Amino acid sequence: MFISSAFAQTAPAAAAGGGGIMSSLTGMLPLVLMFVVLYFVMIRPQMRKQKEHRAMLDAIAKGDEVATAGGIIGRVTRLGEGTLGLEIAPNVEVQVQRTAVAQVLPKGTVK
Repeated sequence: MFISSAFAQTAPAAAAGGGGIMSSLTGMLPLVLMFVVLYFVMIRPQMRKQKEHRAMLDAIAKGDEVATAGGIIGRVTRLGEGTLGLEIAPNVEVQVQRTAVAQVLPKGTVK
């Protein structure tokens, strides 16, 4: 109907006769290049950021001033394996997970 019969008869012959393994490698090249770009643009920087965050969490000591992901700012009073005790006001202490700490603040930030 829409495709001429002469074109329809010659198309399979052209595809079957050419290339072999080079043709299949050339077809996969864009996919491989996209994965390489994805690795360097997204995966590698995210892994580096996770490594830096893990190092920051391991370096937290008693008396450090930290900010949590929820916006709570306080001074570390207790250290546990997976939790921290934060003094957010005089005689007010909350317990948060270590992974909730977003950043360690400079000394003197919490008054």
